[in-house]
Parts: sequence; C-alpha cells; structure tokens
Amino acid sequence: MTDRILIPDGCSAEVAEYKEQIIPDYKNNPFIEVLPPLLTASEVIEKLAFYPSYNVEERKLDSHHRIHLINRIFQVFQPLPMSIKLESRISRSIRQGYITRNPYGWQLAQGFRQDYEHLGNGAVDDSRMVNPSSSGFTLLGVSGLGKTSALNHILRLYPQVIVHKGYYETPLSTYQVVWLKLECPYDGSIKGLLYDFFISIDRLLGTNYHQKMVKTRPTTDMMLTVMNQVVRNTNLGLLVIDEIQHLSTAKSGGSQKMLNFFVNLVNNVGLPVIMVGTPKAMGVLQGEFRKARRGIGIDGDMICDRLKKDKVWNLLVQSIWHYQWTKKEIQLTDELIDTLYHETQGIPDLLIKLYATAQAYAISSGKEDITPSILRKVAKENLQLVQPMVKALRSGSIREMVKYEDVYIPNIDLNDVLVSTKEKVKLNFAAEELLNKIKEKENDRSIEETINKEVVMNKKQSKQKVKEKREQINPHDIRYIVQQGEKDNKSVYEILKEKRYIKDFKSDIFTGGII
Repeated sequence: MTDRILIPDGCSAEVAEYKEQIIPDYKNNPFIEVLPPLLTASEVIEKLAFYPSYNVEERKLDSHHRIHLINRIFQVFQPLPMSIKLESRISRSIRQGYITRNPYGWQLAQGFRQDYEHLGNGAVDDSRMVNPSSSGFTLLGVSGLGKTSALNHILRLYPQVIVHKGYYETPLSTYQVVWLKLECPYDGSIKGLLYDFFISIDRLLGTNYHQKMVKTRPTTDMMLTVMNQVVRNTNLGLLVIDEIQHLSTAKSGGSQKMLNFFVNLVNNVGLPVIMVGTPKAMGVLQGEFRKARRGIGIDGDMICDRLKKDKVWNLLVQSIWHYQWTKKEIQLTDELIDTLYHETQGIPDLLIKLYATAQAYAISSGKEDITPSILRKVAKENLQLVQPMVKALRSGSIREMVKYEDVYIPNIDLNDVLVSTKEKVKLNFAAEELLNKIKEKENDRSIEETINKEVVMNKKQSKQKVKEKREQINPHDIRYIVQQGEKDNKSVYEILKEKRYIKDFKSDIFTGGII
C-alpha cells in the first residue's frame, strides 16, 4: 500500500514510488515514473465501472424505506466508449506535458527565469514555444451526457498530490500536483477563475497564494504571470476547465483573453489544458479560439453527441435496470428499452432520472410495476422542464433543435472548429502508413521481441542507475551550480545570485511596486 503524508494545512498526499518505464520518452523522469501504470481498454473499464451494492431482500422492506433506496441508482457508473477514449487522451496528455518539465532538465528553470523577466511589463508572452510536446484538447458534449462524471472517475485514477523526498539516491524535495479541475465562472470572469485556482492550490498544499493576491490586488495580467509561476512551482500536470460555455457570457474581449491564456499555458508552460463544455461553447470557439489554437498542439478534439439507440444504449439501460426495489421483479423488454429512448432521446442523465422517478411512482402508488405507459406518464408529469427539448430532439427539425444550445450539436462540417483536427487525422494516417513501410525495411523483429529485449536491458542497467543519473545532471541544474560555487569558495546565496536564480528584494513578485 502506498504511503501517505499529511501536508500541513493541506491535503493527504501520496509519497512518491517510482516505476520503470517501457516507453523511452518516459524514462528518467520522476514526474512520469510516479504515475499509475498505463491501462488497457479492459483495465480502464474495470477500474472506472462502479456498481453499488444491491440485495434482492431489500424488495421486502416497507415502501417508505424502498423509496429512499432508489437514490442508489444515481451512484451507478457505466463506462461508455467516450469514457475509454477520454481516459486514453488524459493519460497521454499528462505524460506528454511532463516530458520537458523534468526536474533534472534545464527547461523548468528557464521557464521560471523567463516569467520573472516578464513580470516588469505585466504581460504574458505567448511568442515562446517551450513545450511543443504538450497537448490539450476540447471536450464538447450535450448536457446530461455524463462528461463531468466521466472526468471525475478518470481523474480519481490518479493521486492528486504526490510528495517527492528523493529520486533514488538523488536529492529531490518537491510537491507534484498531478491534476486540478476548475469550473469556468458563470459570468466568464478570468479573474474569478484565477482566484479559484489559487484557492484550490492553497487547499491542497497549505499555501497562501490567494491571501497574497487579495492583499496586493494585482492586475489580471500580473495574476496570469503569477499563475504561470505557481503551475511550475507545484509541477501541475493537468488543468481541466469545466463549463467552458460560460465564456459566451464574458464581457467584451474577456473570452478571447481567457482562451489566449489557455494557449499560453500549453505552449509556454507546457501544461496540458482540457476545456469541457456543452455545444453552446462552439460559438466562442469558432469565433475566438480559431486564432488562439494555432500552436496548441491538440491532436483532435472530442465532440460527443447524445447516444444512438444501439448496443451502447442497451448496455447503459441494462446497467441500471438491475437496481429494482419494486415488489414485482420487472423483466427488461425491447418495448421498455424503446420507450425509455423515446422519452429521453439518448441523454443518460434523463434516462437515470426517468427510471428512478418511475420506480418511486410505482412504489408510492402501490402498482409495484413499471410499464411503457407508466414511463410515458412519469416523463410527462415529472420531467416537464425538459419536455420541450426532448420533443425538439425527437422531431429531428433543425429549426426546433437550434433553440436549445446545450443539447444540440449543429449538423455541419464543423470546419471552423475542427478543420485542423481533420487535416491532422489525414496526415497521421499517411505518416503511419509511411512509418510502417520504413519499419518493415529497417526492422524485421516483432514488437514483442523488442519489448522483451528492452526489459532485459533495463534489468542489466538497474545497478548502474544511480551513477548514470548523476552523470546526466545538466550543468543548469541548481545542485550542480551550488557544488561548483563551493569549489570556488562562494556561498550558496552568492553563486545563485550570480547565476540570476535569486532576484533582488525589490523585484519580488509579492513586494514592492511591481504588483
């Protein structure tokens, strides 16, 4: 079992345990080696799925008890194809983002230095490209699809905070915040989002960034630069911004500024950013983000529509139908499945609410049965607020569906939003075909044989690991600089100031007149 440690005034964090990596790009990087193992699709389903306990004997309880048990249906989580794809994207995004943010590499220290240099002009420079390998993407899906629920289950596969005490025999004392999830403020305020960011970091690490921000009252541009510093200082691996559709209500220029900042985090800080929202956000993305995303490194966005009436829909219905507290055991029929789809139009959230409400009606009315007619009655009487939207979706009329931005994805080519993604897909297919031909000529060994040899080689080199890591320390590494200073009879302060790692008191970001 992984050891845990309580951060003073913060959260309970895991103590780092490093794992050997098969993929060469992920080796010798403590921020990657500490992450959970890569998962197959089957393992993802097994880890994400959640089915609460159920006992058929509960059917014998009194009606007022059974009605309370119905809420257990809302705990069910059935992984869907969207969930499996999303887990894979998040897994890659976190690791790719850490590639050039290795604590033993020079890029991390360079990023700190560049941000301090830009504090004077109070602006975020988006002209630099420090981490082209990092990737972020946009997840858009109809309201009630389960985007947030899937995200929460996937993020829980990763420890949120990890404490590093030492990388094998090499000194390393730092916190690693693997992921952070925020909600875009309802008014699209970038300052509100920044305050939420600092509050969240303080809650995890026991810091006082928010208090300093309130006390100094910095400008938004200055807060953005400080956020860059905090992202690097906490080794944040992934930032998820939910409810991105709220940007549509931002004041003039606000949405563009926030989107530009997200691009800066990806391009210059190397932080993968995932933006999540409903189709309502497409208006902002089409108008503003088209320019901002020119270098974001996204390998395809995820646009998820409501479920079709197919095997996936049947699977979802079956996953919740098991939970019944009516005295009569009700067999699932094709007619019931069709009725559920007709009344919810493939929106999972409405499906669960309709099924739960139908059970409550069946129990309280004494009917103890669920029939197609009961489902229609419950939908009409208890889901009145969503009836206009469901009716519009059922009609298939674009004129009717466009009235409801949160549940309708325009039936267009999405050229303004996804043109670069489509081109990347074509290029990827072409590149993959070419790469396969090259591999056939250069390497006739199987992948399995290659991996086996790689594992054997890792075992042979394990005894030399500590020595190799010491030799790999970059001249820019702060420990190397201190050691060289000691040889020249210079104090730690003197050598670090000489190398511009220590700023003068007047230049401190939380003192003086800069903020």
